[in-house]
Amino acid sequence: MYFPFLRGRQFELLALRELLEKDLIGDNIVPIIEPVKLSSSLLKTVELFNKKNHKLVFVQNPSVGAYPVSMDGEKQDEDPLYGKLKIELDKGNVIKAYIFQDNNEIVVSDMKDSIAIIDSVDDISSYLEACKNEKPLYTIIPDRRSIKRNVKGEKIILEDSFIKQKRNVDYKNNTDEFFSDWHREYIEEGYSGFSDYSIVGSEYSESGFAPIAVAIHIVYLSSDDDLRVHHFVSEHNINNRDIAGKFGEAVSELKHWCIENKIQETKGLKAFYDYCDKGRFPGLGVVKKCSIMHHLELMSKRLGEIK
Repeated sequence: MYFPFLRGRQFELLALRELLEKDLIGDNIVPIIEPVKLSSSLLKTVELFNKKNHKLVFVQNPSVGAYPVSMDGEKQDEDPLYGKLKIELDKGNVIKAYIFQDNNEIVVSDMKDSIAIIDSVDDISSYLEACKNEKPLYTIIPDRRSIKRNVKGEKIILEDSFIKQKRNVDYKNNTDEFFSDWHREYIEEGYSGFSDYSIVGSEYSESGFAPIAVAIHIVYLSSDDDLRVHHFVSEHNINNRDIAGKFGEAVSELKHWCIENKIQETKGLKAFYDYCDKGRFPGLGVVKKCSIMHHLELMSKRLGEIK
């Protein structure tokens, strides 16, 4: 089981919907959405997962962003959009998840059908209190012995596999690097599944700015079945002008390298090839969307659920 952890930004939600519409996410791929804001795109995504009868994990108490829901599940301000979302969240395909953080008390009537998320040893006490009567469906944890030995029931390993650089141009210092091997090691290590933040990383920021360099990140399977990530970075990076031209440089390098190295094609990768051939710049959000789509479809192929 693979649980990609996504923060519910627009481009992440679009990536999920496009893959789901084309049946390119296998049943063993169960996305986790930690919503950062209430939006029609968020509602459409949950609706589609229910329509397609595909499992989805939805974090009830997000730790980042401005999703306007309190711990008891009530929206602070009345909003018809949230009313519609709440109906969708109560359907059987949505698994509710709760983040245990800084010993905050979480009151849940029944954890046996929910997922617990803990990140620190300091979160253990509130987790154990909430789960004293029923163990959770799964508990998502980092690979730390001090946490693992206190967790009840089935565990999911969550690792931030993407090494994020301060500047896009810094990816030129190491254009190809190890990403993860949890897809083949998680069972042997005593886990029921694995999770990561795809090519976005765990760091969350609401601010955006025009980068000096454009970088595209593509995950691929090496000959020894490791997941590695290759970074394609624009060449002319003196200032933050001509983002479209810089994307053209990066995507041209991507197409050449991927074809030369026989990287398995996906819908996301084919989209990059199309942008390259047509000389089109779709916007930086779409660039991340296509990279996420490629990653998730690749994992579905690796887990043997789609061809």
